[in-house]
Amino acid sequence: MAYQYDIILKNGIVVDPVNNRKGDFDVGIADGKIKDVSYDLDPALALDCFDLNGLYVLPGIIDLHVHASAWIGGRFAHKMMAQAGVTTALDMSGPIESVLDIARDFGVGLNLACVQYLRPGYTVTDTNPSKAELKDLLDVSLAAGAIGFKILGGHYPLTPQASATAIDVVNENGSYIAMHVGTTETDSNIEGLYEALELANGKSIHIAHINSYCRGGVRDYMTETEEALNAIAKNPNISCESYLSLINGTSAKCADGYLESKATARCLEEGGFDATEQGMEDAILSGWAQISVESGGTTILASGKKGLNWWNNKKTDTTVSFDVNPPVPRIRLVTAKDESDKFVVDCISTDGGGIPRNSIVPMGLGLVKLQAIDINDFVVKTSRNPAGILGLKNKGHLSLGADADITVVDLERQKPYMSLGNGKMISYRGYVCGQGTHIITTPRGEAHVKEKGLQAIVVDPSESPFLKRRQ
Repeated sequence: MAYQYDIILKNGIVVDPVNNRKGDFDVGIADGKIKDVSYDLDPALALDCFDLNGLYVLPGIIDLHVHASAWIGGRFAHKMMAQAGVTTALDMSGPIESVLDIARDFGVGLNLACVQYLRPGYTVTDTNPSKAELKDLLDVSLAAGAIGFKILGGHYPLTPQASATAIDVVNENGSYIAMHVGTTETDSNIEGLYEALELANGKSIHIAHINSYCRGGVRDYMTETEEALNAIAKNPNISCESYLSLINGTSAKCADGYLESKATARCLEEGGFDATEQGMEDAILSGWAQISVESGGTTILASGKKGLNWWNNKKTDTTVSFDVNPPVPRIRLVTAKDESDKFVVDCISTDGGGIPRNSIVPMGLGLVKLQAIDINDFVVKTSRNPAGILGLKNKGHLSLGADADITVVDLERQKPYMSLGNGKMISYRGYVCGQGTHIITTPRGEAHVKEKGLQAIVVDPSESPFLKRRQ
């Protein structure tokens, strides 16, 4: 018998805001694409069929801020994202070669893009790289498969001039740029956000995790939250996301007795500890600092002796998290809309991947159950908007002919049930069963991605809404 479909998803509640569709439908999938969305498809026409009665069938979840490199995230990042229902993600630091190596060796069927970090002493010479140096690095990074740059201001800041130049270079090239706010003149807080908007000067930029700048570092956190929302609403050139997790994540690496990351030093001081290597040790033992530890095929957070031993065995070069995100700003940033009823913050992200806070489904669906947002809003913020920002025209919706990227969720239990990427099963009821990785890259990086043994999805950032927002 010749099958018409590879898979039929039956009896699910399909939610697809792009096509104004919400209700009980069957979805037929063939050759990696959505072939049919209709009523009562015959299971005999499919090689495989799943009855999803009572479950929600959504366009695949896209996390616009994750970490999946050997530097931050580690080898279990892909598995952890798949278990969380994610089908596509943007690695927000790199380094690009490490991201590709892990994607090749530990891929589980996800789609993944990467921005290359600008880090003094690693990818640029110092805090004030020239325009020529930034152009050369962009050329090398694009050829290696990255889609652009990430300014790590809150951790490893550049000068304001160099930050502005990086934004100019990327926009002139028609590539992608993201920024953790802060420079050598400002910090990772609301004032750093204002500075970042000035440095962008109307050019396109992705401002990372807005909630991180609303922790009460300058004014009370609700005042900062409203200031951030007002500032973003006045700058249509900005793409942005925020996450819902209590914990942050940063580098625990020390050099000469001090923390290399400014963000880590701030978190230690907030907990009452010295911003030194000894202060980090004290914070780990006390439980304030939580070290990312590989355990049982995943990454967990550990303090006390277990966390300290892992940190020491890694010679401090590992990831640490702190409980620093106030709850009310997190909710306000996700739910806030402007006068035209559009979300001010484009997307819900996690800053997760290999950091154990991949919370889009449990926390996002919690807001749906609280009626803070509805299920259509959830799809807009977790699939439609991030797909548009990345220029993924065939993702973020369930149109006929679109990529069969699908996340099925159990709203009542606030859990992912299954997910598919490009028509292939990624995860099913917590079991990860996918293979390989599709790397989202530009025409410049396609050859290198394929040389790595990975599949390429080629996008042109200059043709995406990301760069066209300012027009």
